[in-house]
Amino acid sequence: MALCALSILACGDDDAASTDAGAQAQDAGSDAGPPMRTPFCDPSAGAPGPYPAPDAFPAPRGPGVPAVTFEESALGAGCAFLDGGEWDVTDHHNLGVIYDGYLLMPIAPEFGGGGLAFFDLSDPCAPTRIGSGSSRQMRESHSIGFSSHGGRWAVVDGLRRALMRDAGGVQFWDVSDPTAPEAVSSLDLPGFLYPDAYARVTLSVFWQVPYVYVAGADNGVYVVDATNPRNPVLVRQVSFEPTLRAGHVQAIGNLLIVTAAEGPRTVLLDISDPEDPQPIPGGDFDALDENGRAREAYFTTATGGYVWYAKKEDGGGLMVMDIHDPTQPRYAGSYRSGGNGGYVFLHEHYAFVGESSVARIYDVSDLSNIRVVRELSLPGDLDTIVPLGNLALLSVDALPDGVDPNDQGSAIAPWRAEPDSNAPRVTWAWPQDGAEGLPPTSRFAVTFDEMIDVQSAWEGSVRLHRAGATPDEGRVAGVVSAQETIVTFSPFCPLERGEYVLEIPAGGVRDVSGNAVSEAFTATFRVGVP
Repeated sequence: MALCALSILACGDDDAASTDAGAQAQDAGSDAGPPMRTPFCDPSAGAPGPYPAPDAFPAPRGPGVPAVTFEESALGAGCAFLDGGEWDVTDHHNLGVIYDGYLLMPIAPEFGGGGLAFFDLSDPCAPTRIGSGSSRQMRESHSIGFSSHGGRWAVVDGLRRALMRDAGGVQFWDVSDPTAPEAVSSLDLPGFLYPDAYARVTLSVFWQVPYVYVAGADNGVYVVDATNPRNPVLVRQVSFEPTLRAGHVQAIGNLLIVTAAEGPRTVLLDISDPEDPQPIPGGDFDALDENGRAREAYFTTATGGYVWYAKKEDGGGLMVMDIHDPTQPRYAGSYRSGGNGGYVFLHEHYAFVGESSVARIYDVSDLSNIRVVRELSLPGDLDTIVPLGNLALLSVDALPDGVDPNDQGSAIAPWRAEPDSNAPRVTWAWPQDGAEGLPPTSRFAVTFDEMIDVQSAWEGSVRLHRAGATPDEGRVAGVVSAQETIVTFSPFCPLERGEYVLEIPAGGVRDVSGNAVSEAFTATFRVGVP
């Protein structure tokens, strides 16, 4: 299958405009010029100096996921509902993640008008909302990306309602103060069209700093330079032939994974030039069930060298494809549950899948023998279950008739009795250990077996340095970013030819329960012609 890419500069297209949140779309200006190929590179900068200690990052303000033990009888049942505040009138939230020690929950109705809310989970069955912010230009977000470069930022999906024509794309937030998150800019993307909720809207985002990759349904994938989150710039739009309804997009180092919304197809792209994604030979494939037949998935996640698919109707459950070799994806496992899949997340050797009428937790330690270990319920279209240590966030897309919509769209439920005390573990690296001939614009990423505390992934805990020298002497300046289970190191400047080591030292990166990496990880790569 062929891939067609089209480059569109925001300053030269009326449909691609960066605006302040709450303001009308405006052209970025004819003098904006093309984006830099290496936005952070300063050739005159001196050596970055020695690494800080892996655990010297600022402590999170909130408690994270607390170490609470539950009785067996309490497992699987919601113990608290979550209310996002006065703007949270539809109780549509979708997902939630831990950020700065607090639960960050989007207020995200499909038709726009939402916001972000932060909760203290010190007592998980009596969470306290400590702050929230609202925006008329935010819509349903199936993912949240983060950047710690020059502040604390988040990116979500956006929608700007207008009398003559709706527009939308992505929206950026300043989340440096969890008590008062603030929308600071929006970027309209070409081709966006609402009210069709699937065909031409934005469905997910992934922030591999400085670039945000945006899944735009039938419009393909957008590449946005968010070096300055207050003034993001559209760099490129990538379309697919035949059309791929891009639902979820994730970047793991030089690899971009794009999966279809409500479809079986996946496309793997080489983003070693982050502004110019290119097809990987053999990397256009369908998710398969146990009988080798292509099956539709509602949504996916990629981690550990696998793509995990929440299977739709026709049996529901889970499908897994192995992408350790992106040129030869292959079937790895599946489970037929009788449900209707929504979203899927991974924690240790468990997969969490919302299946409309119920949420299921699967033991995936043996992909040839996937099995259900627990079921959880919440009235409504239960599409989302997010693992948070020994807790789970349950969220419905729609409440059933007759159910009071007041604050019952999302709930906290314990799923395991004992608190999470397991150290996060690296499960995959891309580029892979031993890779040669890498382009100088490469980025380097690892996946973990659980969601990571974003602030703990920083310059002291994720390191790239030249081989043959001490880490401090060979240190490469760059920026670290994290989203869910994926942690990325992006060099500031193109790398010189030679051998490099990616290092995750013990004691630095932490999971959302505060457990630090206990086993150091290293991978070696060679940049330039082998």
